[in-house]
Amino acid sequence: MYSGLLIIILPLIVGYLIPLRQPTLLRLINRLLSGMVYVILFFMGISLAFLDNLSSNLLAIFHYAIVSVIVILGCNLFALRLLEKRLPWTWQHTQEKLPSRLHMALESLKLLGVVIVGFLLGLTAWPPLHFAARASEYALLLLLLLVGLQLRGSGMTLRQIMLNRRGMMVAIVVCFSALVGGGLAALLLGLPLKTGLALASGYGWYSLSGILMTESFGPVIGSAAFFNDLLRELLAIMLIPSLIRQHRSSALGLCGATSMDFTLPVLQRSGGIEIVPAAIVHGFALSLVAPILIALFSS
Repeated sequence: MYSGLLIIILPLIVGYLIPLRQPTLLRLINRLLSGMVYVILFFMGISLAFLDNLSSNLLAIFHYAIVSVIVILGCNLFALRLLEKRLPWTWQHTQEKLPSRLHMALESLKLLGVVIVGFLLGLTAWPPLHFAARASEYALLLLLLLVGLQLRGSGMTLRQIMLNRRGMMVAIVVCFSALVGGGLAALLLGLPLKTGLALASGYGWYSLSGILMTESFGPVIGSAAFFNDLLRELLAIMLIPSLIRQHRSSALGLCGATSMDFTLPVLQRSGGIEIVPAAIVHGFALSLVAPILIALFSS
């Protein structure tokens, strides 16, 4: 159990301990990180193609993904509404013109296309593809190292994180309410409790959750985790503009770990520059805790 957790945490820690301030290197790390996401999802698609009883397993994947995203997001939004009633978070902001939500959704769906390409290639049963599982392990370690470098390069300190109370409060509420949702989803789906908790611990980080869950539970659960977190991101893109005026905490919490990167522009244009510090802290905290919890529940 602890060796598996150490393998996940060690690259993150090593990356975080390396101080990088040069803008050129930080941009290179961001580009490499984006590329590694596509590589890992490609390998995940290949692994999916090697499943036995493929048609029945595909139905199981979509069943697990749809039930888990409904239950987990339902628990998140319920808990966030309670937070809003107890500690309202409002200010006046004129919403800027947003980029096409359809365009942003299509950008997310490109990731799905990479999985499909890997899956179709895997169906050819080309012998070198049998090394995809081992290659994905090395790709994951590199991804985690790059994530550690990116988190350190963001300039966020633990003091800054703790001082932004709203970002931390929303992150804590999302973290624990998602775990409640994961437990309920496991009960509804007939899965072990630890599997449901691991499914809930991705917080929208589809590349990480997909590959980690595949390594621990196999391609069916790993693919379900990927679709669960991808659906979360797509729903966030669609719902942020309508939620942000009266339910700012819900709009932020819906983004999960993506609030510090992919969904940040939508949050800023919809909620103003004032929401950016909370969004970065919220995304940073969930990005830090996601691999730890997935590894813990997957061990």
